[in-house]
Amino acid sequence: MSGQAAGPSQDTRVLVVEDDRGIAESLVRGLRQAGYTVEGVRTGRAALAAASPDVVLLDLGLPDIDGVEVCRMLRTRSDAAIIAVTARGEEADRVVALDEGADDYLVKPFGLAELLARIRAVLRRRRPAEPELVRHGPLALDLRTRQVSVDGRAVALTPKEFGILECLAADPGRVVSRQQILERAWDAHWYGPTKVLDVHMAALRRKLGVPGLIETVYGHGFRLGAAGEPS
Repeated sequence: MSGQAAGPSQDTRVLVVEDDRGIAESLVRGLRQAGYTVEGVRTGRAALAAASPDVVLLDLGLPDIDGVEVCRMLRTRSDAAIIAVTARGEEADRVVALDEGADDYLVKPFGLAELLARIRAVLRRRRPAEPELVRHGPLALDLRTRQVSVDGRAVALTPKEFGILECLAADPGRVVSRQQILERAWDAHWYGPTKVLDVHMAALRRKLGVPGLIETVYGHGFRLGAAGEPS
């Protein structure tokens, strides 16, 4: 069976609580591309009324209720992982948020890759028994240790190569656009030349050594193919 993973999936629900429309839309878009089910709200009241998520990205500067108070109230009624996402970087603010139940603290501005890593980390702490291993044919991808093997042979990848492979492995068989890969493996606001992806993709294919494992879908992007999959 391909694509067996306990990492990002449509079953992992993320609630984005952010009153800045531009930031909220960027977060929701990036998280959906990463494979999460996402709901966005703009007020503390809406956050408290939302269906129970697995992870809450909570802005502390909300227009109606102070984010720290929202954090405290969420913690009394939910076991969701809470990441405080805010422009407040002082130690006192971090301590208050953590004391009121936040699992982690992320200061704006931040990149999508760091946010996804923080989400994986808080989910690991709350789901310690769940492995983060993707298997697809001869490929095995450990999202926690960032180790990759093909038919049991360890394959050393650069961070960018691993990011590309992780993006494709989030949903094996689904076509992922060049821009989505660049935003995931490079930066959420990448506007540079996409040819840089071709260089890393060629190196990744060479290292994996399995023709057809990464397929090019011309005009659309890339996907993990059926090479090596049992019939």
